[in-house]
Amino acid sequence: MGFVTLACSYKNKIVALPIRSLVFDGRWGITDHSGDKLLRLMLEVKALKKSYGKVVAVDGVSLRAGSAETIGLLGPNGAGKTTTVSMIAGLFAPDSGEVLIDGSPMRGDTDPVKRKIGLVPQNIALYDELSALANLNFLGALYDLHGPVLKRAIGEALDLVGLADRCKDRVGTFSGGMKRRLNLAAALLHNPQILLLDEPTVGVDPQSRNAIFDNLETLKKHGKTLLYTTHYMEEAERLCDRIIIIDHGKVIANDTLHGLHRMLPVTNLLAVELENLDGFKPEPLLALPDVVSAEVREGTLRVGLHDLTAGAPAILQWLAENGHSYQHVTSERPDLETVFLTLTGRSLRDS
Repeated sequence: MGFVTLACSYKNKIVALPIRSLVFDGRWGITDHSGDKLLRLMLEVKALKKSYGKVVAVDGVSLRAGSAETIGLLGPNGAGKTTTVSMIAGLFAPDSGEVLIDGSPMRGDTDPVKRKIGLVPQNIALYDELSALANLNFLGALYDLHGPVLKRAIGEALDLVGLADRCKDRVGTFSGGMKRRLNLAAALLHNPQILLLDEPTVGVDPQSRNAIFDNLETLKKHGKTLLYTTHYMEEAERLCDRIIIIDHGKVIANDTLHGLHRMLPVTNLLAVELENLDGFKPEPLLALPDVVSAEVREGTLRVGLHDLTAGAPAILQWLAENGHSYQHVTSERPDLETVFLTLTGRSLRDS
């Protein structure tokens, strides 16, 4: 169980408690993973459920996100990610459960607390026949932004996403990646504290994807809370402080990337290219400390380890003592695909 530092005024002391034991309200905060920032709990989702007839789309999803924190919602298509985000955004009501924004329950379409949320939908929410500037002026007016306030908000949003020089061009002339970046800019006009991003890089080229990543990392540095849904594992690995894996509408894991790796029977792989495999038997390696598995695959000895630091020296020493010379040694860490396969029994990409 991971620990965080609970900031409180009790006898002027800082007390460390397990994260699952923390009780949050408006007076409490937690430090981030580096231990040097106080995070305010901005988003809390409690046991959301949503069904369409007999089909259960979301089944008891709960999560928490603090300021300057990026939470990844990872799962295959149809897992319930978009439905969950839609309920958090207040687009429709859950059958049961509750959404709290900065400690306040969200009540209905006109609840002022919704202004703290910005939504970047999976579908592009722009008008192709209008210019980028006209789109943002129209969308800003929907947030009741006008005059110099709106002009400044548009300028800052366009600068962030790198489209200031194309603001007068029709959106219909934009590439898919540029539309995605403008979609992000539109969600930022009213300066929301929480940003909900529903697969914001679908169908974009690698350059635009990296530009969006840079934008999101900048927003996080400015204290924004980001909830990022994706079925691309590499995106979650790069961007997210914590990753929630959802499948068939249920949360099946919720942890840091390191914590998810610890769920696996093997947390590290050591690959050794031996000079001569004739007669080599990997089974004796299983008797060494921290060794979970050992096999020869495609001419390479592959050893699964609980602890790379403790296990690797013993393996290399055993090979040397038993006359097995090697040419090259590398270590690998299982990725989120392996985690998902372990938890569900199937591939994330094939789900």
